[in-house]
Amino acid sequence: MKERCQFIKEEQTCYPVTMLCKVMQVGRSAYYQYLAPQEPKLSDQQVEEQITAVFRAHKRRYGVRRICAELKERQVRVGEYKCRRIMKQHGLRAIQPRSFVPRTTQSRHPYPISPNLLQDRPAPLRPDEVWVGDITYLPLAGGRWTYLAVWMDLYSRRIVGWQMESHMREELVITALQKALQTRHVKPGLIVHSDRGGQYAGSVFRKLLVKRRLQQSMSRADDPYDNAAMESFFSRLKAELLDNGLFDNLEDARTELFEYIEMYYNTQRKHSSLNYQSPMQHENHYFYSLTKQVNCT
Repeated sequence: MKERCQFIKEEQTCYPVTMLCKVMQVGRSAYYQYLAPQEPKLSDQQVEEQITAVFRAHKRRYGVRRICAELKERQVRVGEYKCRRIMKQHGLRAIQPRSFVPRTTQSRHPYPISPNLLQDRPAPLRPDEVWVGDITYLPLAGGRWTYLAVWMDLYSRRIVGWQMESHMREELVITALQKALQTRHVKPGLIVHSDRGGQYAGSVFRKLLVKRRLQQSMSRADDPYDNAAMESFFSRLKAELLDNGLFDNLEDARTELFEYIEMYYNTQRKHSSLNYQSPMQHENHYFYSLTKQVNCT
């Protein structure tokens, strides 16, 4: 029975489950019972320990829903009500990002403005279809600032390229984009979306887009909600990484950002918009589905 159920599981992406069950002489209810995970029975104390461990492992960045999603991956099912009650009892309170406050981009410059290609466009269906970019300020000790330019894949929310410098000239966003292009296999026609800031409208940046045959898109004037995914990322980054603090210096900021973006955000942090998958998990799931489709043809 176990071998027949395993065969059905391996072939169900290519053939209907009903047909496979009939051929293998396995009842559908028996097959779905085989698929049901055997979840370990934990005591209340063990559940509390699991919740606390996840909360601390993510450095106070996970609330109830993400903790429950992570425990589900470990085959430990805990209801949101119970999780919330346990967290409250133990004083486990997640970091809360500040409310989204739109910032006005300085779009008064002599450069031409590109049309908004994302307006009324459906959400991307695959990686490297749309990238969105933006710049934010990060505080340093002594009242100084550093500037972070980021490019995000809008399908997976993965940060594909980023650069941090003590200035916010055009080369800041160019370097971040070049890093992304070096690590991704993009096809001509990729949409590169940003606000109307002068860094994105400059001639050198535009020449790079033309050379790589990429399409430029810009938000409507003074409407950062057109680039809400990036604004949300920056809000979350500042809340989870700084938590009302600041970086000691430029190198400290660069090290902390690398660990947060490359070793945590892209690879581990679950997104509610991605069905509680990390960006890397979401991309891997997409490419795995493609492989399955090819194998079935």
